[in-house]
Amino acid sequence: MTILFTSDTHFGDHRVLNIGRRPFASTAEMDDTLVANWNAAVGEGDEVWHLGDVARRAADVPALLARLHGTKHLLRGNNDPPATVAAEGWASARDYAEIEVDGARLVLCHYPFRSWNGQGRGALNLHGHSHGRLKPMPRQYDVGVDARAFRPLTLEELTAR
Repeated sequence: MTILFTSDTHFGDHRVLNIGRRPFASTAEMDDTLVANWNAAVGEGDEVWHLGDVARRAADVPALLARLHGTKHLLRGNNDPPATVAAEGWASARDYAEIEVDGARLVLCHYPFRSWNGQGRGALNLHGHSHGRLKPMPRQYDVGVDARAFRPLTLEELTAR
């Protein structure tokens, strides 16, 4: 099993085409690309942590999750209403998580932190929300699709220089 991370897919949201300057002619093209890239990177037995801002319409989320490979965990973003959090298809849904992957301690949240638990002892902060616009900090990684080739990535891919 591989563990991957992503954020800020904003499926079906025309606003991110302009705000995020995404290179798609339409939301349909964006959504098709995001699904194809997700499924190319994620196997059925893999686990994906989605760090928030899933989709424009909560009603679309269950069908969308059914199309995406892997076991999916949600860390709620500012654009995720209660119906998105409650949608069928999430293995878990919450606001914050601390996990260990390949010996690395990870602090996960939609929002980037200025400081985080374990920061001085090597813990990494994975976040979304900023769409690749924040100045990088040591041991902090934006996992949002705008900063990461529109697909989920492994910890190894995120931390590679």
